[in-house]
Amino acid sequence: MKKKTNIRNLCGVLLIMFFIISCVPMKDLTYFNDINELKEPVVNPKIQKTILPFDKLYIKILSTDAQTSQIFNFSEEIRYSNAGNGILGYNVDEAGNINFPFAGKINVGSLTTSEAAVKIQTALGVYVTNPSVTVKFIDNQISLLGEVEHQGAFTFSQDKINVYEALALGGGLTRYGDRKNIILIRQEGDKIMHHNLNLSDSKIAGKKYYYILPNDVIIIEPLKSISSSYQNNTYTTILTSITTLIAVLLFTNVRF
Repeated sequence: MKKKTNIRNLCGVLLIMFFIISCVPMKDLTYFNDINELKEPVVNPKIQKTILPFDKLYIKILSTDAQTSQIFNFSEEIRYSNAGNGILGYNVDEAGNINFPFAGKINVGSLTTSEAAVKIQTALGVYVTNPSVTVKFIDNQISLLGEVEHQGAFTFSQDKINVYEALALGGGLTRYGDRKNIILIRQEGDKIMHHNLNLSDSKIAGKKYYYILPNDVIIIEPLKSISSSYQNNTYTTILTSITTLIAVLLFTNVRF
């Protein structure tokens, strides 16, 4: 009888360990833990992104002359057949220039798309009467790694998105993602910078790095209490197997 009691106690201990490992505190799984402390709206002006080296631009020239429009614009057939899943556009070189038909090199570095459109329009004024120019960013891409549902590189059409929109592209964080330890990797000039973001902070919208830019890399670290979801599954599987084995031995009256 004493041996059976000891076995029951062992089963109980293993079950408690199983639940301890399996459970994650609710505060580590929720966003905005301090939202009740937020008294005033958070202010963060959405400043328009400027054109940087290696950006890709979609440029469309409109004119009352159909032949002129055909010269400066890619046809729909060429645009999609040559670019695969993307849109054929103009690459900005390391000096901030684009190579435009007839006008040659036009420097659009550090300009907004609206400012670039005006500069291109001025450069084309010699060849086209009253042209209308549209400039947009295309093939914007970010990379999501770590504890997200779907890791990989994701594209978006906006000039920039906020951190929550970026994570949503990858299906959001897994159960074991550390919402207080999001690492943002961004190239600023000739330097690779690392920044830490805390998604549980209700005032994050007012932070400088709330908005994610093209070519950013976001890494979601696992919770410190769990090295990774895979290891956690291994531990729980082992504990479950041991507990089940002992229970079977106990209820089949196997003696030790």
